[in-house]
Amino acid sequence: MYQDQDNLVCPECAYEWNPTQDAIEAEANAVRDINGNKLEQGDKVTIIKDLKVKGSSSVVKIGAKAVIKRVTVAKDHQLDCKVEAGVKC
Repeated sequence: MYQDQDNLVCPECAYEWNPTQDAIEAEANAVRDINGNKLEQGDKVTIIKDLKVKGSSSVVKIGAKAVIKRVTVAKDHQLDCKVEAGVKC
């Protein structure tokens, strides 16, 4: 691997990439809350609107506390959360 201006080049296949661009793209794909804080696995959140539970007739009410178990970056950001025990759904 060698450097050509800002890019790194693989001598075997001639593939070129910019290592700083990867970091910029990763930061752009980060999931953030309304205040711009980065959301990660293990963060605690408060539900701000009623959410239907997939595959059930119950609803998670406004104000319920939850812990983020998984963050999925796809077409729409998805968060898998575990609601704290004792919260009425």
